[in-house]
Amino acid sequence: MRAVRRMAYLSIATSVGTIVLKFSAYFLTGSVSLWSDALESLVNLAAGLVALGALTLAEQPADDRHTYGHDKAEYFSSGVEGALILVAAVSIIWSAAHRLIEPQPLVRLGPGLLVALLAGAMNFTTARIMMKVARQHDSITIEADAKHLLTDVWTSVGVIGGLLVVLAMPQWSILDPIMAIAVGIHIIFTAVGLLRRSADGLMDVALPPTEVKRAEALIRAELPEGSSFHALRTRKAGMRRFLEFHVLVPGTMSVLDSHELCDRIEGALTAHLAKAHVTIHVEPNETQAPHS
Repeated sequence: MRAVRRMAYLSIATSVGTIVLKFSAYFLTGSVSLWSDALESLVNLAAGLVALGALTLAEQPADDRHTYGHDKAEYFSSGVEGALILVAAVSIIWSAAHRLIEPQPLVRLGPGLLVALLAGAMNFTTARIMMKVARQHDSITIEADAKHLLTDVWTSVGVIGGLLVVLAMPQWSILDPIMAIAVGIHIIFTAVGLLRRSADGLMDVALPPTEVKRAEALIRAELPEGSSFHALRTRKAGMRRFLEFHVLVPGTMSVLDSHELCDRIEGALTAHLAKAHVTIHVEPNETQAPHS
């Protein structure tokens, strides 16, 4: 988890740096699209702080009240981040609409765009590093934060591209608030995706179909002739995967052999599915009672 926590600190540091750069670009130019880009960086900072808090809580060991640990704190983090992004999107669209009604001239676009470009490069580098670590450690919090930063990067690219057009053709200054509105709409889609994923985690959605099929194949590969399994249920909490199922074995199989079979199945699953926690219920073939 140290690598994951370092990514949270890196996100916060990058957000602070880009906030300074992007607001400098806004004050240089008076561009509402650059202001919208700067406002998103404020949200990045808030999201990074929330992510750090969630990761700190998720690291806490299980206790009497939370016997399965605190891993689901990460889903609260991504949910809060999604809500913050929505607030930022609404603010951006509102400001852009006001600028459409009351246009204002843009000044010093050249220096402002250079500053904005530097901020975008910082976000892109940080997001790539964070995404790599998120995949290695299967952290939804760091992944959400990295995707948020990448969204900010593409926002910056769009804004800079549009303002380059305005720099070349000042009569197209209306592009500034139009781009800001486009940024706001794009951010809304990102926020909805984060909120949906957070809800899935809190509602114990099953593992992805590819992982479920992989688990089924691994279980079948370890079962001896005359044995089978059913009632496979899966869920995920933070980085941990949970798998529960029933194994049917011949009634003549000894307790020792049944235990060794479960150990082999569990070993196969944990070797191929990161941080998997496996619960197996053994039943004799002769009962074959249905279970849900």
